[in-house]
Amino acid sequence: MNGLQLRQKSTYHHHHHHHPGFADGPAQTSSCSDSNLIEDDDGPTDYFGGVYDYIKQTLLEEEEDDDLDHNWPANIFPALQAAEKYFYEALCSTDSNTDHHSTPAKTNKTLHHLEDDDDAQERSRKQLAIDDEDDDEPIENKHDRSLLCPKMNPRFYSTSPPHYSEESSASDEDQTKKQYRKSKQVRRGRPKGTTKKNKGRAPAREAVDLRALLVRCAAAVSTFQTEELLRQIRRYSSSHGDPNERLAHFFAAALEARISGTGPSLSMTRIPASKLLQSHGAYMSACPFQRMSNIYANKSIARHVGAAGAIHVIDFGILHGFQWPCIIHGLSLRPGGPPRLRITGIDFPQPGLRPAARVERTGRRLAEFCARFGVPFEYRTVAKRWEDIRVEDLRIEVEEFLVVNCMYRLRHAAEESVGLNSPRDAVLRLIERMRPCLFVHGVVNGTYNAPFFASRFREALYHYSSLFDMMEATLPREDEDRLMYEREVFGREVMNVIACEGTERIERPETYRQWQARNQRAGFRQLPLDEEIMREVKFKVRKDYHTDFMLEEDGGWILQGWKGRILYALSCWKPMQE
Repeated sequence: MNGLQLRQKSTYHHHHHHHPGFADGPAQTSSCSDSNLIEDDDGPTDYFGGVYDYIKQTLLEEEEDDDLDHNWPANIFPALQAAEKYFYEALCSTDSNTDHHSTPAKTNKTLHHLEDDDDAQERSRKQLAIDDEDDDEPIENKHDRSLLCPKMNPRFYSTSPPHYSEESSASDEDQTKKQYRKSKQVRRGRPKGTTKKNKGRAPAREAVDLRALLVRCAAAVSTFQTEELLRQIRRYSSSHGDPNERLAHFFAAALEARISGTGPSLSMTRIPASKLLQSHGAYMSACPFQRMSNIYANKSIARHVGAAGAIHVIDFGILHGFQWPCIIHGLSLRPGGPPRLRITGIDFPQPGLRPAARVERTGRRLAEFCARFGVPFEYRTVAKRWEDIRVEDLRIEVEEFLVVNCMYRLRHAAEESVGLNSPRDAVLRLIERMRPCLFVHGVVNGTYNAPFFASRFREALYHYSSLFDMMEATLPREDEDRLMYEREVFGREVMNVIACEGTERIERPETYRQWQARNQRAGFRQLPLDEEIMREVKFKVRKDYHTDFMLEEDGGWILQGWKGRILYALSCWKPMQE
């Protein structure tokens, strides 16, 4: 565990301890802090440079870390700059007219045959071309409005946040309808279903029920009679096709890996972090899930913190720390000066000789960011199995306002047992013993954690069919970032769920109702949803995103999903004994 402190300048104190454990899964990536309905720039004049440096440093440091183990081509740095630029633009857009959330016109699409791995790797190296033509607004202004919440931050501790009434939502209905119109701003790929040339279209294929073939193939795995079924699936599936063809492509690859026993190695293969961050920007531009989660989480934290003079955030699954710049900026604007901020970054140890390297880099970047804004800052690193952490490891101080944050990462905690020996329950009991003032818990809502393979396969098929359908409706088929995200995130998750067993299977989601029962058994009471913040996030989803995205309430949970299928849930908790 490492610690660093920041007063007037950054000082780093390193104490290396390596802990055994399994690696974090490749599927979950972090998101930037919330975007609010921002119009003005009220903050310090230099704060954009701070966030620009933060994200730029993240990309560069992650790329340098990759370089220690790989020899990347000479053109990687121009590609990194493209990733840097796009990552901003995808995350900073607040204009509902941008085609980030639009549905391109559907036309016939040339179906590509299944390509080999070398071709796939070559496509992943292509640099994204970005069309900035006609975009007169400086990128600084976009980023100021979205990432750092400049209009909201002066009222970071206000008890009267902006009110979003039904009248305001109704008056904005005409503007909402414009979300499907084409924009002259950032263009990402060609409209879905088009090619550079109209020549060479493949003939229409016969109708094939790929899902039925997949279910039959999964049932045949135990008898090793899958060769003919896999041949048919390969013939009619493609990573460049329609949603069903893409779904079948990745599920067939996972079935092949399960049969050959190569699933664990394939699901853990790493790619350059800069490329994954770039593709993640595309995902965030199209889907509201992480953006809305961060809005609700950050504003809930701000409401509860009040005028506390010392704040300690313990973040389980901190990854790159992109959730925290907005809060740091808000603290810097507090009347009377910012409070002392401590962040304890917790994550699973990475494989290799430097299990805590990524979390340490996150701490250094956050420290430099706080230095720019004059926020007194301390950071500690914990990189070990979460169930092995003790309260003493976290150095909690009595006078601190303690916040525990865990966004969508507890599904990676081991869960091979139940009852008192459950690692997940052990983590929740650990959090309860900390006596936090607020526990923010986001979960992936899934039912594909069954011990029986056939049931798990069917549930995973239903879950990921919604995700591929969502990507089809919001991003062009030829979009390189969409292709990469589907391959490197969805594809690796599917590989882990289908082709891995035992401790190597780390994708183990549960339903939000199961998590509610776990939290209550651990000694937590659920807090009611904040109506003002809920009005805001509902307004934003309705205004800025595809109409098939859903954001609903159930008890104290925010539920987000696609076409009625719940994919993510978030709620806030406090210990019963305070």
